[in-house]
Amino acid sequence: MAWKTLDDMDLKDKTVLVRVDINVPVEDGKVTDATRIEKIVPTIRDVIAKGGRPVLLAHFDRPKGRVVPEMSLAQVFPALQAALPGHRVTFAEDCIGGPAKQAVSAMRPGDVVLLENTRFHPGEEKNDPMMAASLAALGDVYVNDAFSAAHRAHASTDGIARLLPACAGRQMQAELRALDAALGAPVRPVVAVVGGAKVSTKLDLLGNLVTRVNHLVIGGGMANTFLVAQGIEVGKSLAERDMADTARAIMAKAKAAGCTIHLPVDVVVAREFKANAAHETVPATACPADAMILDAGPRAVASIAQVFETCRTLIWNGPLGAFELEPFDAATNAAAAKAAELTTAGKLISVAGGGDTVAALNKAGVAEAFSYISTAGGAFLEWMEGKPLPGVEALEH
Repeated sequence: MAWKTLDDMDLKDKTVLVRVDINVPVEDGKVTDATRIEKIVPTIRDVIAKGGRPVLLAHFDRPKGRVVPEMSLAQVFPALQAALPGHRVTFAEDCIGGPAKQAVSAMRPGDVVLLENTRFHPGEEKNDPMMAASLAALGDVYVNDAFSAAHRAHASTDGIARLLPACAGRQMQAELRALDAALGAPVRPVVAVVGGAKVSTKLDLLGNLVTRVNHLVIGGGMANTFLVAQGIEVGKSLAERDMADTARAIMAKAKAAGCTIHLPVDVVVAREFKANAAHETVPATACPADAMILDAGPRAVASIAQVFETCRTLIWNGPLGAFELEPFDAATNAAAAKAAELTTAGKLISVAGGGDTVAALNKAGVAEAFSYISTAGGAFLEWMEGKPLPGVEALEH
């Protein structure tokens, strides 16, 4: 790896600026899910253990360079305090200038400071050198522990990393290691599962994956578009018929690269898009004209399970069907259970990410069994697309 970790840094008596993602759900001024806050605790504790004074840089929501009181990190502050018992945690009403300097200069060993929303300043999202310099002036070392913001070239993710000794925090380190194991230098054969509604939103993703993996399983509404591209009628199913040429081009690219594309051989169809709608299983080539495909069928699932058996690494993004409606979650649940079983047995490295994916794997009850689940959303997708991530590249300078 070209970047340093906390283990490589001398933090004794240093002020350590730690970029974190605590953009958590808040209702009525209270945090409703503190998972992201809990995940930054190991990095904060390691900084303190190495003699450093952690100062947290974070954004919240999208104030677009203006001070918006309801987007203040002050409402996240109590949950941060609760996650760090035994430490004095203070809040500064700005991330640069007087309030920030005063909060930092008042720190004692074991203290933690949370600075106000970096996005209250227009210079943050513009990656303004003056903004980066103002942030850097507060500390001695920079740690990025926010992979989920690594696809943004902002002052607090990119600019600052070029001004101070920089490294990855524990969460960033774990994410980058997992991703490298999945696509960077994977144990082969590699299978990718890509689901979801539209091919048009995942063109870069599919185009990159067919040159990097041995097997590509396509599910959800995307699979219907590929069936249409092969001249198969899909009734009233969700499908982007105008993307047929694109789908054929992706199939040709896959063939040239030696990547096998797997589409469902049988499907579960219904006349209504609702939970427990009357449904039947038919061959993928026999969708009735008045029906819609809502899930992959049992033969398709058995085929996917066989592919998983032959592979050593799995990357998963997107469900195989309308997983939010029972029983059209069956294929996603069954394939996820198979991946979890092989992972637990030590036969498969499984990495998954993306909002719907995390929700589907949690619903299937198997998320804990996967090797790594990324909650990074956009950054995970851009990594899967093969795009450079500014927040990671900045750590490599």
